[in-house]
Amino acid sequence: MKNLSQIFILAFLASTIFFSSCTKDNVEPNDYGIFSSQDENTAIMNGTIGSNTPQHWDNFIAAFPNTNKIIMKDCPGSEDDTANLEAARKVRTKNVTIHLPADAEIASGAVDFYLAGTTRTRATGSKIGVHSWGAGSNSATDYPVGHENHQPYIDYYVEMGFSQADSEAFYYFTINAAGANDIHWMTEAEIDQYKLVTP
Repeated sequence: MKNLSQIFILAFLASTIFFSSCTKDNVEPNDYGIFSSQDENTAIMNGTIGSNTPQHWDNFIAAFPNTNKIIMKDCPGSEDDTANLEAARKVRTKNVTIHLPADAEIASGAVDFYLAGTTRTRATGSKIGVHSWGAGSNSATDYPVGHENHQPYIDYYVEMGFSQADSEAFYYFTINAAGANDIHWMTEAEIDQYKLVTP
């Protein structure tokens, strides 16, 4: 017969193994911020992009390394443009497809994130919203064409595979389409014109 100390140790080890197993197999989606897993190849993205999103993506892809598709749902924008572009660049290195289902609504910085998809698809009915960025009391349209404050976004679009001309055309369209506190929902013709969906 085992003594009490042996029984305690065995019970402790069993509970530790059980807890670790549950933690590994039943990870809550919020552990990865706005990312959750639909299956081993598909991530769901739902929510506002924040300063922790790059780390959330790193955590997610470490747990689901075979991810090759992101489905964006309700993504109203970004609270941190620098983090947004950092996360998007990380996604780009994975060569994923990004898809917008029919009920998807993405806007502002989330549109920039969408462009990180090596392949970008969307269902009819999905909405893409753009507007000017704002910084304090200033907005993008306060700066002249060619100003250095515009360049990070244009450079990002070029990184995502757009030509210099297409990058500039789309960027200046977005900042003039609506003010920083407003939104312009792109028409089907505009989505085609600015090549947001890949052929």
